[in-house]
Amino acid sequence: MAFKKGQSDNPSGRPKGSVDKDTRRIREAYQMLVENNLENLSGWLSNLGDESPEKAFSVILKMSEYLVPKLSRTEYTVDSSSTETVKFQFGEVQKP
Repeated sequence: MAFKKGQSDNPSGRPKGSVDKDTRRIREAYQMLVENNLENLSGWLSNLGDESPEKAFSVILKMSEYLVPKLSRTEYTVDSSSTETVKFQFGEVQKP
């Protein structure tokens, strides 16, 4: 008998944001690969930057995703009791 959506032998399921064993092992292997090749990576990026700074910068940005989470992937909580008003203005700033 198939489970209905939201029902299983473990109704609470895996906690949000938890990582399974395979993903954890892959991340650890990738981290070791990078750590063991830091000197090589610096040289490779330097050589790539000599040929094409744009490509080198692109590689750095892609690698940074593994170290710094994107803002859209970061959970924010807001204190609903706050009464501060935040105003964003785009374009030229007008002086009073």
